[in-house]
Amino acid sequence: MSDKITAVDLRILKLLAKNARLTYKELAELLGTTRQRISRRMNRLEQNGVILKYTVIPNYDALGYIYVILGVTIRPEKDIDKIIETLKEDENVKIIQRALGSHNLVIHIIGPKDMRELEKIIAEVTKKIPGIEHLDITFITETVKFEAL
Repeated sequence: MSDKITAVDLRILKLLAKNARLTYKELAELLGTTRQRISRRMNRLEQNGVILKYTVIPNYDALGYIYVILGVTIRPEKDIDKIIETLKEDENVKIIQRALGSHNLVIHIIGPKDMRELEKIIAEVTKKIPGIEHLDITFITETVKFEAL
């Protein structure tokens, strides 16, 4: 990244993490600066890949879904990049993360509350992962705090 992250950039990111719908005008007012300065900083943050995406965090329970996280340990000889590319195509897989520690891949799945259907989805996803050494399944019952920064 060519531009240094400033204190203003961090404050912008923290405000947007709490409410991504803030306008440049609102950000400028909250930070005591101009809309133009906010616009320039936002453009730089986006161009430099600091801000990857603006998104919504839905309440899956209210939508009738279950949120499941798969912690996967894949044998070292397997091509994790190839596995990730395959998983990216699966519509049930919402987040894929490389990891260090107990697992080297963390997969977030959103599925129906019907346990048989959910079991089928988990089976379909795990079939796409050759060389599973260990698999942990965690059902998320409530997100009590979510802060990006």
